[in-house]
Amino acid sequence: MSPYVALWNRLADFDPADLDDAFARSALVKASLMRITLHAVDAREYPVLHQAMLPTLRATRLGDRRFTGGGLTAADADALVPALVAFAAEPRDRAACEAHLAELVDTAPGPGLWWALRAFAPLVHAPTDDPWSFGRRPRFVAAPTSAPRPPADVALQHLVRRHLAGFGPASVADVAQFTLRRRTDVRAAIAALAAELVVHEGPEGEVLHDVADGLLPDEDVPAPPRLLAMWDSVLLAHADRRRVLPTELRPLVIRRNGDVLPTVLVDGRVSGVWRPVEDGIEVTPLAPIPAPDWKELAGEARSLATLFAGRDPRAYARFGHWWSALPSAGRRLLAA
Repeated sequence: MSPYVALWNRLADFDPADLDDAFARSALVKASLMRITLHAVDAREYPVLHQAMLPTLRATRLGDRRFTGGGLTAADADALVPALVAFAAEPRDRAACEAHLAELVDTAPGPGLWWALRAFAPLVHAPTDDPWSFGRRPRFVAAPTSAPRPPADVALQHLVRRHLAGFGPASVADVAQFTLRRRTDVRAAIAALAAELVVHEGPEGEVLHDVADGLLPDEDVPAPPRLLAMWDSVLLAHADRRRVLPTELRPLVIRRNGDVLPTVLVDGRVSGVWRPVEDGIEVTPLAPIPAPDWKELAGEARSLATLFAGRDPRAYARFGHWWSALPSAGRRLLAA
């Protein structure tokens, strides 16, 4: 559901059927990429982004005891990738992939082999007929192929450029935080792109980089209230998240297991969280919300209800246990 809510927030007249179609045609793909988390990306960009992220995707899995405890080496895992990708020419679930891998090795590999390979092999989630294009139990399919992959350093430069276009101005630390690539690698990529980037000085004197045509709105430009999706990249794109997420609210919004709750933005900063309920959108304020902003949020809730029409708004229901730890004072139901 999150890609739908994210685009609803960003595109005027967003039609969710267009996103359904893009996923169904594999024009967009869902795969493990930045921060080893799931992202929806243009299928034409997937090979480059995967190439840029491969060092992190591979190292974090093949160096983990969940993989190493199975008795296989990194070379063993690398050698199995082509066979796994060939097997995934059609959608396969976890059980089928694990069984296939077990046939390819001499000893019982344990679950750690599939856990590792699914993160760094070129696999994407196969779309389904579920209301939000993907179900709770994913099936995996070989990633679409396109032009030959660029060298690793060129791929990382592309990723840095895309990050700056979406979230710049940003520092080396910001890009490294969002991608989980090493700062030294990010710094080298930015140096290679220097001729096409611009540099700004941050509020604390830090060096910030941006694409040449990046937008720099004036400080007094209004930031209307918004209802952001779970894991919205606005909250995750910078090392210093205080610009959007106040420090005192961070443990309430970003939970200990990495879940990032759907947030309410007021004047460009997190002021609460929200969730779909039976009769509309429930907003839990975590900071004072002025009356005019409540009125605008009510309009956002009505608009969001149209996005949910004919679909399943309960996609976030399994995260409902986090709300028991949130302050309930001032909680409001914004009717659909």
